[in-house]
Formats: sequence, C-alpha cells, structure tokens
Amino acid sequence: MALFHFHVTQIKRSAGQSIVTSAAYRAGEKLFSEYYGEVSDYTHKGGVVCTDILLPPQAPAEYQDRATLWNAVEKAERGKKAQLAYSFDIALQNELSLDENIALARQFVSEQLVGRGMIADFAIHQPDKEDGGIPNPHFHILCPIRPIEPDGKWGCKQRRRYRLGEDGNRIIGEDGKALFDAIPTTDWGDPATLEEWRRVWAEMVNAKFEEKGLTCRVDHRSYERQGVDTPPTIHEGVAVRQMEAKGITTDKGDFNRWVRKAHDLLRNIRAKIADLTDWIAAVKEELSKPQAPTLAALITSYYEGRNAGAWSHAAKIGNLRNHSEAVNFLTEKGIATLEDLEAHIAAQSKRTEAISASMKAKSDRVNELKELLRLVDLYRDTKPIYDEWKGIRWKGKREQFEREHENELRTFHMSRRKLDKLRSPAGKIPAHAWEQEKAMLEQEYATEYEQYKPIRDDLRRLQQVKRNADTALHQQEQTRQKRREAER
Repeated sequence: MALFHFHVTQIKRSAGQSIVTSAAYRAGEKLFSEYYGEVSDYTHKGGVVCTDILLPPQAPAEYQDRATLWNAVEKAERGKKAQLAYSFDIALQNELSLDENIALARQFVSEQLVGRGMIADFAIHQPDKEDGGIPNPHFHILCPIRPIEPDGKWGCKQRRRYRLGEDGNRIIGEDGKALFDAIPTTDWGDPATLEEWRRVWAEMVNAKFEEKGLTCRVDHRSYERQGVDTPPTIHEGVAVRQMEAKGITTDKGDFNRWVRKAHDLLRNIRAKIADLTDWIAAVKEELSKPQAPTLAALITSYYEGRNAGAWSHAAKIGNLRNHSEAVNFLTEKGIATLEDLEAHIAAQSKRTEAISASMKAKSDRVNELKELLRLVDLYRDTKPIYDEWKGIRWKGKREQFEREHENELRTFHMSRRKLDKLRSPAGKIPAHAWEQEKAMLEQEYATEYEQYKPIRDDLRRLQQVKRNADTALHQQEQTRQKRREAER
C-alpha cells in the first residue's frame, strides 16, 4: 500500500547531537568528528544502497567529501546550542523499483533543495528483508542550515532588523541597547516551504504512479486536514518488528494494536454516522411532501404492520415490547423529530472528535515519556562501564578498554547529555515521576477508549430506527399505489 511519510527535524547540539555522527549513520561510513574528537563507525550498518552529496554551484568542491563537509559545518557553528542541519526522513514506495525510487529521490533533492542553494547529503536505505528487515525503502537528507555565499564561504543564518520609532530612529531598550528582530536569511525553515516540499513530493510520487498505470495515490495533508480523526501509532523500528514477527510481544506493539483497535471503532462510527446522515436527508425529503409522516408515526406504523401479519400471541407481545423500547430510547435521548435525530448524531460526532483529540494528545505524551524512560535505561545500563573506564589509571589499558566498549561509552555520554537537562533542582532524574505519568495517561487513554462503546450502541439502535422507518415508508407507498390503481 502506498504511504506518505515526509518528516523534517533539526540536528542540534542542544539535543546532544553530532552532525558528523548523524552523517556517518545515514551513509553507513566511518567518520571522525574534529569537534568532539570521536570516531563514529557505521560501516557494518546494512541496508544503505546509495549515497551522494549534491552541491550548488557556489559551494567548494571539497565539500563532496562527507567528513570535510560536516566538520566544516561543526567548525562554522560556535554556539553550544547551535542548530547544525535539517534532517529529512522521506518514505519511498514499494510499488516502484529501486532504480525508480533512487531516480525520484535524486530528482527531488536536485530540483527542490540544491535548486534553492542548499547542500544536500542524501542516502537511500532499503533494509534487507532476509535479515529480518521490512519492506521499508526510504531516504535521508542532511542539509546545513547555514547558507553558502556566492564566494563559497558560510553565510549568516539571520540578520538584524532594528525597530524604529515614529521619528525613524532606533528604539532603545531598558539596557541601553537598540531593539531588533532576528530575520532568517533563507526561507528554508519557513512552514510554508515545508508544506511546499511535502506537496511537491506527493505530486512527484503520484505522477510516477500514474505513469506506471497504478491506481494508488499518496496525500501530503495530515489526517486532520483530510477530515480523518485518527490517533497516531508510534514508530516501532526494525528491532521491535523483528521481535513481533517472532511472536514476542512488545510495549510498542501492544500500544499500536490498542490504537489500531480504536481506529477501527472510529471508522465504524464515522461510517454509521454517514449512513444515518444520508438516511435523515432522504427521509426529510420524503417527509417534506404533503402529509408526510412524523418519526413517531413511522415507528408506530411499522409495528402495526408487523402485528397485522403476526400469527401468534407471543409475536404480538414481542412487537409491542420492541415498539415500547424504541419509543423509550428516543424519549430518553430527547429525540422527537427527524431534526432532533440529526442534532443527536451531530452531537455524538462532535463528542467523538473531542475524545479523539484527547486520545491523540495522551498518546503523543506517552511516546515522549517512553523515549525518556528508554534513555534512563540506557544510562543505567552503561554507567557501570563508564565508572569502570574512569577508574582505570594505566593509559594503555584505559585506551584498550575504551576501544572494546566504544558503543557503550558513546551511548552513556549521549543519554547523560540528554538527561542532564531534565534533572530536578536536586540533581535527580525524575524517572519515577515519568513512570507514574505514563501509567496515568495510559489508564486515561483506556478509559476514553471505553467511552466509544455507548456511542456505538446508540448508533446501532438508531440504525434499527432507520430500518423500521424505511419499511414503514415502503409499506405506505405500496398502500397508496394500490389505492390509485383501484380508483382508475
């Protein structure tokens, strides 16, 4: 099934990220970071089928070398919280061949990014299904945020625009300095630009589908903009999917199954609401004719017709009971007219939308908390190795230990950098509070999910009212037809 995924984030030091490490991972290479003095080796990473660096005309030719390019970016950014690069993560299509996907990705990068003066380092990933991967072709792009000037040097990300008073002079702040606004020098970070990129990519994919005679299509708009109220699932990753494929349940897998169950219920509710809305429109049109029957009259007519054809006393008692239950249900819901019925369905639909939005907010926060708790686990698992490394006094033995435990030490530093920013005033990591919040949100999510059940029951009973009224209308039309034939 064709899918659309086009996600753009930033690689930034404030998040404990290294652009050299990010580039090495995406390209499956071994790169040395001059800024951190660390080697990132991803030469054993599988699934990287194509990499390239595309440069605008003004960029120095030496930036074709990945290490040279990204070490130059690190050097140009001096701030401890510097934003280093835009990171694109874009899904390719299983309906297209590998060569077609590569050509489409290269065309997009060349026209939409390099054509804007951006440097683009991109890599095509296609996990090996035989090694436990999934049919998930995609490509990554890294683009420096700082632009390249016509002379090949790094330019400024922002420029100052001083605030002027009515007299045309600069406004001075309380600190004695002129007030100004920071204005981006490019439109690369503008939400409108991202929207344009997403739209163009969807159009390119759909054009390729049409060229191949395929009926599938993708849409760059969010579910909300498409009018689809669907809480999101969370990204599982290759490791989780490998475990699930072997029959090993995981927290992420359980959570996504839970969300998908809610999706199915929402789709059923929307379908029933649509059917009821269409039926109400049809019945209202019929009732707009002279002497059109009311809702209560239609229900009564239906059960009178059933009783007229009932042979047993038990059947007649059952019809009376069903008629009473239908009337009581409508009375309990305050539904006296077709307009009331329409308003009730609209209210239930609005309630569904509100619950859906609440569930989405909770699921997003649960995802954030799961990531934080994952970092806590990484920190706790690797801290003993870090402590052991710190306690080694002999240089040779220390360096050997560092080589043997390079990945664990890098994981420790990464998790510590991220968690240090979230410590409490007392210096503690609030893992217990995160666990409690996660459990509370998951319980609230489950409670809200249960709220869908009475909505579904209401819709089923309203569907029954619809069928009964349709039958009554049909019987009345047959009676009128026979009367007209008898009068001829």
